[in-house]
Amino acid sequence: MATTLTRGTQTIVIVLILITLPMVLAGVEAVSYYRNNRNNGSLVSSGWQREYIVHVPDNYDPATPAPLVISMHGAGLWPAVQRDMTQWNAVADAHGIIVAYPLGLGLVPAWQMRGGEPWQMSSEPGLPRDARFISDLIDRLAATYHIDSTRIYADGLSNGAGMAFVLSCTLADRIAAVGMVSSALLLPFDSCANDHPLPMIAFHGTHDPVAPYNGGTSWVAPVMLSAVPSFAEAWSRRNGCAPNPVESAIAADVSRRSYHGCAEDADVVLYTIKGGGHTWPGGGKMPEWFVGPNTHSVSATNEIWAFFRDHPLR
Repeated sequence: MATTLTRGTQTIVIVLILITLPMVLAGVEAVSYYRNNRNNGSLVSSGWQREYIVHVPDNYDPATPAPLVISMHGAGLWPAVQRDMTQWNAVADAHGIIVAYPLGLGLVPAWQMRGGEPWQMSSEPGLPRDARFISDLIDRLAATYHIDSTRIYADGLSNGAGMAFVLSCTLADRIAAVGMVSSALLLPFDSCANDHPLPMIAFHGTHDPVAPYNGGTSWVAPVMLSAVPSFAEAWSRRNGCAPNPVESAIAADVSRRSYHGCAEDADVVLYTIKGGGHTWPGGGKMPEWFVGPNTHSVSATNEIWAFFRDHPLR
């Protein structure tokens, strides 16, 4: 015979559900968060356990060499954030690219900084620790997948973009081109000992509160940062480009400066986002109250890939 719950019993059941449901949902959310943010690869480099996420497209064919893009997060972030913000996986699936998102090393996930300087390129024998890690990561992925050695690229956000600059100086024999988004340019351009032409594409907002477009300091970066336009111009001189860049309007809030006629076709391109913040243009959401506004007038990831595709290793 079926029993009927009393009004008091019903109230108790409802209260218990209301109490336990948030706990259950929190547990589910925690599991989901861990699953979505965990790294899926690791290796030992310079005596340190280093981690990364690697994404292999479903259409990957071991018989066909695949391009490799290494995409590096900014200070305080981690590989899954870089993956979700850049949306490289979707581009990778469409074009048969393998993408790796390495994890920086530090008290928080950030690219190594010591003594106030991020990369002591000239004072250390051999490669800096993080450049060695990227080189070891390339070796690991090349041993696991059929990587096209002429189409290995690197990009990054903020401090990760600064790391891309370091790779252009230390791994120019392996990295075909680099992309730099909202770059935290902690090193002056003349700190780069390599004068080999290497293609570069950059995106930067004029209202970046973290890494000012025209250089200087910010509340996040008390050290002097290089101005983005002069950094791009210095890069064009390194690449032996023609002195007069081509200016073009991409959208109401996006302009492009392109340096052509460069040695070994090593073009240099700078996208300026009018009013843009410390963001990845066209990418995933970030807290505007902290990083400033983003634009969807241009997709940094799509433009970076189009640029990379046209610039294999010479």
